[in-house]
Amino acid sequence: MDKQLPNGIALSWGLGKPSSRGPKREMSLKQIVDTAVSIADKDGLAAVSMNRVAKSLGFTAMSLYRYIPSKDDLIILMQDAISDLSIPLEKAEHGWREAMEAFVQATIDVYKEHPWFLETPIYGVPMTPNALKVVDWALGGLQHVPLEDSEKMAVILLLSSYARACGILQKDMARAMQLGSPPDAFSGKGYADTLASLVTPERFPYLHSVVASGAYTDENQSSEDAGDDIEFGLKRILDGIEQYLKKKKEQT
Repeated sequence: MDKQLPNGIALSWGLGKPSSRGPKREMSLKQIVDTAVSIADKDGLAAVSMNRVAKSLGFTAMSLYRYIPSKDDLIILMQDAISDLSIPLEKAEHGWREAMEAFVQATIDVYKEHPWFLETPIYGVPMTPNALKVVDWALGGLQHVPLEDSEKMAVILLLSSYARACGILQKDMARAMQLGSPPDAFSGKGYADTLASLVTPERFPYLHSVVASGAYTDENQSSEDAGDDIEFGLKRILDGIEQYLKKKKEQT
């Protein structure tokens, strides 16, 4: 027999049983979750507390516990709420690569809009309805790809991990800029000459030529360069998957 679903997951499916204690319920689960998301968007995940959410709604923290048993459960509901994406209609002319690119970009966009999402713990495989809808969307993009179900899930995990890594990088860069760090600090352009003098071929035999060429600090970008790092990385991952598919086809 299956274990009982955790409270937060059960609530996301509408399966949770509200407490019968206390006065008549005057809030909705959606109001509570939306308020918590707004607080996190504005001030970060650390600012979200049962007390602050309740106060924002004009209630006491004890009133909130009649709807949601704990802050951990609230975070699960917040995660699911921002996973309610507008799934694009499937287009016949689009292949699996385009579908996976759209999936990764949509995931990165969620992290960009809600940076606090990256601070939430990963409890396991997605189990809330909106999160599963996103998984279903990704699987739809792979429906005609000759992979086993386990391989398709591995592809989704790989791409999700890449999107998360990109989200973390963008979050850290945005935070640094908020604190006054200049854009050149990310590329290192402002320190190119100093780096060139410090990174000697004797001490850094392989890095030296990269720094000297300007590639390390993006000094010589042109239309022939790889371009956007995130897009470049994603395309190379998809190239690898494509090669795997070709190899698998040759073996059948």
